[in-house]
Amino acid sequence: MVFIMSFKIIKKIPEPDEIKQEYPVPESLTQKKKEIDKEVADVISGNSDKFLVIIGPCSADNEDAVLDYTERLAKVNEKVKDKLLIIPRVYTNKPRTTGTGYKGMLHQPDPEKESDLLSGLIAIRNMHLHVMENTGFCTADEMLYPENAWYLDDILSYVAVGARSVENQQHRLVASGFDVPVGMKNPTSGDFSVMLNSVVAAQSEQSFMYRNFEVETPGNPLTHTILRGAVNKHGQNLPNYHYEDIIRLFKMYADRDLANPAVIIDANHSNSAKQYKEQIRIVKEILHSKKNSEDIDKLVKGVMIESYIEPGCQKVGNGVYGQSITDPCLGWEDSEKLLLKMAEEV
Repeated sequence: MVFIMSFKIIKKIPEPDEIKQEYPVPESLTQKKKEIDKEVADVISGNSDKFLVIIGPCSADNEDAVLDYTERLAKVNEKVKDKLLIIPRVYTNKPRTTGTGYKGMLHQPDPEKESDLLSGLIAIRNMHLHVMENTGFCTADEMLYPENAWYLDDILSYVAVGARSVENQQHRLVASGFDVPVGMKNPTSGDFSVMLNSVVAAQSEQSFMYRNFEVETPGNPLTHTILRGAVNKHGQNLPNYHYEDIIRLFKMYADRDLANPAVIIDANHSNSAKQYKEQIRIVKEILHSKKNSEDIDKLVKGVMIESYIEPGCQKVGNGVYGQSITDPCLGWEDSEKLLLKMAEEV
């Protein structure tokens, strides 16, 4: 095998079908996933009044802590499931603006060791499976690398495309082949048109090259938008979760022929300026806006919250159990209170 570019081949990664056969979804969970997929689809399409809450750590770096967290989440879910639809955020790929630093469990199953992508693929698949087995939840993850989507497509009930990826053609085309909801974040510039263009592309039929195949996709009508705030040319955060922002998005949706107009509000990132406790106030404001506008109530289908066991964040190697090693997260005590309060308010 000859490459013109300066790529050093480390090892061949098994095909998705090989990994799936070795680490299959148990038959007992296959039907459960179909039921959860339908629940999430019904929220996005407006056939359900439940409020979607995608919640979990910024990065799922440690399986023991993630399982502990999701088991706690499952207990709260029993109290709120009539009003909220909780999908654990189990994000295993982390975008890095400079290409350096911890890139998630896919790259480093152990954050303190060197990159090992094969071990990482196995580790992230197993972690998602173990969350399903232990809690009955199906999970959400970010599609950072479109070519890896087949490794988890039989597990995930929700997929997000990040602010740095939303303008990428391959992300848009691959999203058009998913049969679960895909959320397109606004780019870091905050341009709503870019975000909506990605929804148009993903809702459309497509033909393209994917993993050495020529493929066709039917389009994904469950593709929708995510508002996560923006950053201006001076590096200042510009939130876009306010009443006026959502109304502007509602009007822009109305000008386009798109199926299932919907938005999820990301309460962290540039909306909170990564001040993790602000997520509580932001979620409450979003619920208030829904109560004061039929248009907003119809458009806003849920929120994203970064939450873990311990509040804040730490550096890799500090060893604080259940604390984020990337962006700071809401702690468990505040997260539980917020979920219970949300169930009262929606």
